[in-house]
Parts: sequence; structure tokens; C-alpha cells
Amino acid sequence: MSAPRLSASNLAAAVHDGETTAHAVMEQTLARIAAYEAVQPQIWISRAAPETLLAKAAAVDARVAAGEHLPLAGVPFAAKDNIDVAGLATTAACPAFAFDPAASATVVARLEAAGAICVGKTNLDQFATGLVGTRSPYGIPRNASNLAYVSGGSSSGSSIAVAAGLVPFALGTDTAGSGRVPAAFNHLVGMKPTKGRWSTSGLVPACRSLDCISVFTADTADARLVDHVVAGYDAADPWSKSLADKPIAGRVIGVPKRQQRQWFGDAESEYCYDRALEHLSQIGTLVEIDYAPLQEAAQLLYGGPWVAERTAALATLLAENPGAIDPTVRAVVEPGLDKSAVELFNGIYRLAELKRHADQLWDEIDALAFPTTGTAYRVAELAAAPIALNSNLGFYTNFVNLLGMAALAVPAGVRANATGFGITLIGPADSDRALLDLADAYLSVANLPPPPPLDLEGKMQTVKLAVVGAHLKDMPLHWQLASRNATFVEATTTAPTYRLYAMADSVPPKPALIHSEDGAAIAVEVYELGVAEFGSFTVEVPAPLAIGTVTLADGSSVKGFVAEPRAIAGAQDITALGGWRAFIAQKATA
Repeated sequence: MSAPRLSASNLAAAVHDGETTAHAVMEQTLARIAAYEAVQPQIWISRAAPETLLAKAAAVDARVAAGEHLPLAGVPFAAKDNIDVAGLATTAACPAFAFDPAASATVVARLEAAGAICVGKTNLDQFATGLVGTRSPYGIPRNASNLAYVSGGSSSGSSIAVAAGLVPFALGTDTAGSGRVPAAFNHLVGMKPTKGRWSTSGLVPACRSLDCISVFTADTADARLVDHVVAGYDAADPWSKSLADKPIAGRVIGVPKRQQRQWFGDAESEYCYDRALEHLSQIGTLVEIDYAPLQEAAQLLYGGPWVAERTAALATLLAENPGAIDPTVRAVVEPGLDKSAVELFNGIYRLAELKRHADQLWDEIDALAFPTTGTAYRVAELAAAPIALNSNLGFYTNFVNLLGMAALAVPAGVRANATGFGITLIGPADSDRALLDLADAYLSVANLPPPPPLDLEGKMQTVKLAVVGAHLKDMPLHWQLASRNATFVEATTTAPTYRLYAMADSVPPKPALIHSEDGAAIAVEVYELGVAEFGSFTVEVPAPLAIGTVTLADGSSVKGFVAEPRAIAGAQDITALGGWRAFIAQKATA
């Protein structure tokens, strides 16, 4: 089952044109939600009763029939459960904190006035503290395309509601990347507006001075539509400001210096980013910038005094009922109690200096294009190291809100495990619309594959393995792959940076593949096998051979046979033949 992606723009147009009704749209929405309930019920914390939703849809149909033009006529949406929706409790994923709001948040009210209908409240990392989606007593939303992996957070449930095709858009929030990381992992667009562009009235604060309400959509058109409806001044929000749309004058795009890029061992992410830069170079000029000042600003969020702002938001609960707070969330926010006013003011001074540096960047470049994250993690990995791995996911996101920037996360590739890789386009304050234009230009040349199928049952984890010698098809050791149900993927070559040797006295004859800058492309076959089968295969590989990482001709990386330096002692260099089959054929005719 491919991941269906709904369009708010198309649904609203269909309702206005009489091709369907809001009532029919809601019936279909309820059916999709009910079907996906068997897969991930934990993406929701609460939902409106079906009869309530159908009555709201009927009311939208009446408004359309009366001649009202509603930009979001009958469009269902979801809201992260730290955003108030009248009639549904706000929990912030903490039952002890739950309350019934007197009114909807401003953004929700504006959406509903435009004809949209909120179907429910979605799960999140408690109090929006996390980039993973694993910190909730309501369960762990998982990646829509691979249930073994995290959804990303803190706006976890909202991202899955869109990725699974339940609603066309969902509201999230973003303080350190919570509206961008889940977008990347689930092949979505994630719009993080300029602070003050969208009202935060009715939002449970994480860091009140940095928080933004964000949106997940399947495409940029829907992000534009939502922004058109909700953006604007709100006197109830002290950070709200009048709308301004700052153009991006050119297309000089800043990217981190190669030596400053962090991939946390994930060669696939590096590969995807390099491909994204190739595409961006078709629409603009790429300039490497020094990431260090931006990264220093990012460190202020959790390593500096700004953690105390999260503490301030939870001060009463920390004092009166600390056990109600998720242990990992509590471990993050409690250190804020020890931050002094002196530390805070010194932090403010340093941030002002870093912001001046960042503002001056816009004299040299028009936008930034960063990886959204450097890697993705399994749920089990986050359970083992919840804080350290979460920090890794924020490496490229944490500075944006502190420095007052706008950001737009867009898809940029698919990993072999079906999780998404994304890039984030970042601009100065009020460049929100210009970033959407830039994203359209990028996506028009990127020619990205469609989102992978939904994982409805939990897929077997697999590994791609490149073989170069005795494990090739019809060779003496191929049975070791066949007996593990390995699936043939492709015959290809390595990158032109390897040398191939026929090892001396090896029975059966086997080659040694050695990385070398003066090498050549070597023929390989790529197979895919389960993780357990890969493990059992690997333990049988005899020294001086080993399983490492091999770069293929297209620049991607897979696991593959490599060799220790001692493997070439007395060996014959057969690189010029281009592969093991050619060597065996030559021997047969000698």
C-alpha cells in the first residue's frame, strides 16, 4: 500500500465545485482513521465524536450552499495536543496537566472559520520536549514507512496523520526543530514560520519566546494555503506582529563546509545531501559557509540558559508533582532550576553577538540549505540513549528559532530503510513565502521518487550487501547467500576508487577489494538480506576479509567485502580486468 497523500487545495475546490460535499469528505476521513487505528492508534490522544464531526461538515456544506467562499471548505485536519481546540482536552501528553480550554487557539479558530474541521488531537513528546516522538505516556508514534524507526518529534502524531493519508494537513509546533524533523523522516513538507507570523495564543509553551506553531503538508501548495489562512496579527499574542513578506533577491545558497557536516555514521544521509546539493546547484549558486557560529547559537538552547525557559513553563508541575513528568523530559528541564540570572544575561549578550553575525550572512547569501537531520534512529536505539541521540537529531535545527529565522523542511530522498531524508531551506525573518518559492524551484528539478509504501505490519529490517568474488551468482560460495534467502538487487560497479587482488593460497579462490584513490571501478553484485541473516553471514567471513562499507558507482554506500592490508601479501593485482568474473574466465583459458 503506497502512502496516500491528500491535498487540502483539491478537497476544498471539489467541495466548492459540487464534485463532493464536506459531509462525504468527513465520512471518508473517518473510514481512513478507523482503518489506520489497527496500525497506530497511538498517534492520537483524543478525537472528536463522529457525529460531532459529521454535524460540523454539514454546517460547512450549508455555508457553501449559502454562497460563502471557504478556502478550506470541508478539509479535515489534526492539531498537536499542546494547541487548544475547544471541546477537546489539552494534555501536552501529560494526563496530570490536562485541562479543558475555554476556546480554540487563534490558528485553529482561523482554520475553522475558513471551513476546515479539526478531527482530533495528536500525540507528542511530552511538553514538546524532544525531537524523537518516544516521550509520551500515550504510546510511541512510529515512522509511517518503517515502524521500527522513530517518527521524529515532538510533533510525532501530527506528522503521521498526514503521512498515513488520514488528513491533508496537521498542526505541529517548532521550538528546536519539532516541525521539521518529523517532516523529514516522513517525506513531508514542514513549514516553520517566522516567529510572530502565526499566533501562538492558545499554545502550551515550551520556550515561550521561541515557540512557533507549524504545519505538515504533502506539498508546498497546501503549506501556502494554510499560511494564507492563519498568518496575521493577533493582539492576544505578545509576540505577534504585522505581516511582512520579504523577498529573496537571488539564489545564492549557503551550505555548511564539508568538514563541518555531521552524519553520525550515516553514509546514506551524506549521499542524499550531496544529491540535493547537485539539484540546488541547478537553480542557484552554492557557497560554503562557516557553520560554527550557528552551531554555537544552537548550543545555547539546551547547553545554555535557555533550558530555564522550558523549566519556567513547567515550574508548578515540577514543584508539586514531578513524578507526572516523563523521566527523560524531567532530566532535560530540571537543570534549568540551577541557571542563574547572570548566566541568562551572559547568554543573551552572546546570542546577540551571534545573531549579528547571522544577520550579516544575508548580505552574502540569500538562503541556507541544510540537512534537516544527519541520520534517523530506531525506536529501540532511542530507548537505550534517549538524550544523546535526540541531541544528534537537533544538530542542524536548534539554531533557527534562536536566531529569528524562517524555515521550510522539504523531502530530499529515501533511505534504504524507507525513512525519509530531508533538507531545510532557511531564510531571514519574513522570508516564508520566498522559501516556498525556492522549494518549488528545487522540487521541480529534484525529480524525487514518490513516498514509499506505508508500513502496516512492521517490515523485516534488511541490509544491502555488495559481493565481489566467490559469492557472486554461480560462484562456489553463492550458496551462503541463497541459503539465507538473499534477494538480488543489481549488478553494478564500485566507485573508481578500488583495487582488486587475487589472494594467494585462498581456497576456494577469493579476491581482496582494497580502497585506493588510484583505483578503478570493480564489478559487484548487490543483494539484500534480513538483518539477522546478515549477522549470521558476517560472522562466517574469514580474516583477512571483512565486511565494511563499499561506495558504488552512483555514489551510494552499501555493506560489502573489504580486506585487511595483509590480504594482498603475495596477491596478484587484477584491477585492470575490472572484476572477478573476468579473472576467472582468463584463468580458464590460460
